[in-house]
Amino acid sequence: MEFSFNVFNKLAPTGIVMALDQILRAGRPPVVLCIGSDLAIGDSLGPICGTQLEEKKGNGIFVYGTLKRTVTAKEVRYMNDFLRDTHPQSPVIAVDAAVGDAGDIGLIKVTSCGIRPGLGANKRLGKVGDVGIMGIVAEKSVFNYSLLNLTRLNLVYRMASLISDALADYTAKFSAGELAG
Repeated sequence: MEFSFNVFNKLAPTGIVMALDQILRAGRPPVVLCIGSDLAIGDSLGPICGTQLEEKKGNGIFVYGTLKRTVTAKEVRYMNDFLRDTHPQSPVIAVDAAVGDAGDIGLIKVTSCGIRPGLGANKRLGKVGDVGIMGIVAEKSVFNYSLLNLTRLNLVYRMASLISDALADYTAKFSAGELAG
């Protein structure tokens, strides 16, 4: 199952919440894993989103991956084990930047199968998350220079804000005692 939302759609945060409700029918608060690095604008979607969510939260959810403490694609294999041991009953929502076709730049995709971080950089890493939220920030190219050097910070920041708003809204129901589904 996959849902897509344009970054310029004012209803995107509401749509993301509805997609998460559709995919995650669990009664446990999710854990949010924001993947990326602050060393490249195109890869900073996850840490910016994690930082914004940390600043918004007050509902007791766990957020891993912020600008202060990044979680890069290399650490994902360790994070999978850590999250399963530390939060065994909680679903994991993984957030990461992605590359795609030129016409897809600016789309936020919510998938029911997690994500494979580093795939756009031709890395073969394991899947992470029960749900994946990917922001397509650049066009896929052979060299991937566009991801590192030519991505607009405004686009990445706007996507991170929309995703963190949606995640804050989605997770607020757990502190209010409601259950998803």
